[in-house]
Amino acid sequence: MTSATSLFYPVETDLRVLTENLKKLVSARHPILFAAAEHLFGSAGKRLRPAIVLLISRATVRDGEITPRHRRLAEITEMIHTASLVHDDVVDESELRRGIPTVHSSFGNRVAVLAGDFLFAQSSWYLANLDNLEVVKLLSEVIMDLAEGEIQQGLNRFDSTLSIEAYLEKSYYKTASLLANSAKAAGILSEVSDDLALDLYGYGRNIGLAFQVVDDILDFTGSTETLGKPAGSDLKSGNLTAPVLFALEEKPYLEALIEREFSEEGDFDQAIAAVKESKGIERSRELAAHHAGLAVQHISKLPACESRQALINLADYVLSRLY
Repeated sequence: MTSATSLFYPVETDLRVLTENLKKLVSARHPILFAAAEHLFGSAGKRLRPAIVLLISRATVRDGEITPRHRRLAEITEMIHTASLVHDDVVDESELRRGIPTVHSSFGNRVAVLAGDFLFAQSSWYLANLDNLEVVKLLSEVIMDLAEGEIQQGLNRFDSTLSIEAYLEKSYYKTASLLANSAKAAGILSEVSDDLALDLYGYGRNIGLAFQVVDDILDFTGSTETLGKPAGSDLKSGNLTAPVLFALEEKPYLEALIEREFSEEGDFDQAIAAVKESKGIERSRELAAHHAGLAVQHISKLPACESRQALINLADYVLSRLY
C-alpha cells in the first residue's frame, strides 16, 4: 500500500518546512505551550490537510512556485485541524491519539482547552493577515462548522433513528468542511476561475467524506494498535456511523441495544457482531468509493502535473486504508 509520506512527494520539502514553522509559531508566543507544541506537531501525523492545500497550490499557480500566502494557508489549515482534535479529545475523554497520549491526558484538561483555544485564535490572526476577505470567510466558516459538527454528534448520541443523510452532514461539518474550504481557498489565492474554485471545493468535500467513512469502517475492522485508540470506541460512546446505520436496516434488534446504551452485559459485543454480520461494512465501503470517485472527477480540469496526479492517487490511498 502506498504510504501517505510517499504519496505527497511533490510537496515533501514543503511539509517538512511546515512542521518546523508550526512548532515555532506556537511555542514562540508562550513558553508554557512549548511542550504542547512539540507534542502536537512533533507527532507522526499524516499532514493530509496541509498536503492537499500545498498540492492544489502547486497545481494551480502559473509558474509552479507557490507563494508565502499559500504556505501560510497550509499552516493555518493544520492549526485549525489540530485545535479541533485537542478539543475533541477533551470532550470525548480520549486517552490516545495516533497511538500517543492526548494533550489533556499528558498536561491536564486546563492546558488542553487553553492550547486548543490558543491555536484557534492564532490561526484566526494569521488568517486575517492573508488580506483576502473571501479566504477569511471560508476558513472562519470551517471553525463554526467544527463546533456545529461536535454539537450534532453530542445531541445524536445513541439515536438509532439517525439517517445516513444526517450522518453525512455531521461528517461534513467535522471533517470535510476544512478540506473543502481550504482547497477552495488555495485556488482563490492562485486566482483560479470561479468554476475551478467550486471544483476544488468539491474535491475537498468528497475526499473528506470518503476519508471519514473509511475511518468509521476502520473503527470496526482495525486493531487498537493500528487505530491508535480502542477499536469500537465510536459505537461505545454512542456515535453511530455508516456501518451501524446500514446494519440497523438489516438487524432490527440492534436498535434495542443502542437505545439502552449497551447497559446490559454482552450488549456491546452483540452490537459489534451484528455490524460485522450485516452488509453494513460492505455498503459503507461502497459509500466511501462513491465519494472518492466524485473527488477525482472534480479535478479533471486541473493541468496534468505531479501535484494533480498526487491528488488523484490520494483518492485511491484513502480507500486502500481498508485493505
